[in-house]
Amino acid sequence: MSEKPKKLLKPDICIIGGGSGGLSVASAAAQMGVDVVLIEKAKMGGDCLNYGCVPSKSLLSVAKSIHSHNAAKPYLNKFKKADVNYAAAKQHVADVIATIAPHDSVERFEGLGVKVIEAAGKFTDNDTLEVENYTIKARRYVIATGSSAFIPPIKGLDLVTYHTNESIFELDKKPQHLIIIGAGPIGLEMAQAHRRLGCKVSVIDAFKILGNQDAEFAEIILDKLKAEGIEFHSETQVEKLDTVDKKISVSIMTKDGTQDIINGSHLLIATGRGANVNGLGLEHTDVEFSSKGVSVDNALRTDAKRIYAIGDVAQIKGAAFNPQFTHVANYHAGLVIRSILFRMPAKVSYDLLPWVIYTDPELAHVGLDAKQAAQKYGEIRTLSASYDGNDRAIAIGKTTGKAQFYVTKKGYVVGATILGENAGELITILALMISQKIKISKLATLTVAYPTLAEIVKRAAQDYYTGFAEDKKLRFVIGLLRKFG
Repeated sequence: MSEKPKKLLKPDICIIGGGSGGLSVASAAAQMGVDVVLIEKAKMGGDCLNYGCVPSKSLLSVAKSIHSHNAAKPYLNKFKKADVNYAAAKQHVADVIATIAPHDSVERFEGLGVKVIEAAGKFTDNDTLEVENYTIKARRYVIATGSSAFIPPIKGLDLVTYHTNESIFELDKKPQHLIIIGAGPIGLEMAQAHRRLGCKVSVIDAFKILGNQDAEFAEIILDKLKAEGIEFHSETQVEKLDTVDKKISVSIMTKDGTQDIINGSHLLIATGRGANVNGLGLEHTDVEFSSKGVSVDNALRTDAKRIYAIGDVAQIKGAAFNPQFTHVANYHAGLVIRSILFRMPAKVSYDLLPWVIYTDPELAHVGLDAKQAAQKYGEIRTLSASYDGNDRAIAIGKTTGKAQFYVTKKGYVVGATILGENAGELITILALMISQKIKISKLATLTVAYPTLAEIVKRAAQDYYTGFAEDKKLRFVIGLLRKFG
């Protein structure tokens, strides 16, 4: 019996991957009347909705509420330490995902006119993709397959049960002692969340923890996390893993050669991300790719000119770094739409990219750091203001942190770092200033509601005029005007 022939589809755009980036392209194109096919073999919404940003921030929110309750002890007559309902905390995470999921659902996108195929797709050449009972020959392809947790080659890993961000949110019972290998944003956020939920937490990293951040900011965060009871092992190698008496045994060696063993109930691997490139059939195309991702130019186009790649899977040739954030995927999506639909030039630039580590306190940054700003613009000024000088921060008991801006001689902000309560929200003000080339004087003279945390960024801006009153020319003018009454 002959095999049933596959149905041929010839859409304008075929998107492989239904995560944030892929869905942004599909939504924008479909609403402009473009014929779109979207292929997703797993869950719509991708890593961000199901395993990343959404569940992690939901769990952090619950943990912060519990921490706030325990911090209220001085104001309560009959204080009782929070008895954590771990199942309820995890249910909150599930409820948040379920609330957001319809926005990313198959039904919604089919309602927009997108043909959604829930299966794996594979290229057979530069122009053809095979998926289930379809052969697709699209005018343009967009690879948006994202990334997954990178699993390092640790001796004995096959002897233990471990979790990644894809399974840690599915635990039924609260970990007694959670060991986390990796102290990037995911590792630190999950460490603080689980510690506040009542777990013992140990964090191990082969490198200096937060070593790529400003030392002053890094020290403040680590001191805060240590004060909450998190145990850190910085610049420490994991020698091997084992299961001993139903516990996970982690053998470590510190920078100075000291060896030790940490025993815990659960293990979380948070050692970075690996691009999802396997099984796409890219070897049958002209697309250059590796385990790091799909190589693209600054317009996100591969060597096969009709194939683009966006989000975590995209690796820009020659780039100093390739950030993996949901908002970067959405940014890429906008550039690809600009290129494909409007034939307008599109070029990736991360000069204005904001990012946030959602620990408490939060660490947020946009633009250049102090060293980069000095290299690019020569003489710069560093302006700052501390949270402990802000009336709102004092009133709510959130005085840990500071805002710091990097400003050129002409008064333009080229970078900013904020550490403290709501830093991720406050950094948006600076992102706008940098993107629109707004001078620091505009922020310094802005009327800000009192008392708000936003006064911190205004106070830092006013630091630009420190010493201004001592200017001899200014004092001469003021003295001259006084003579006229």
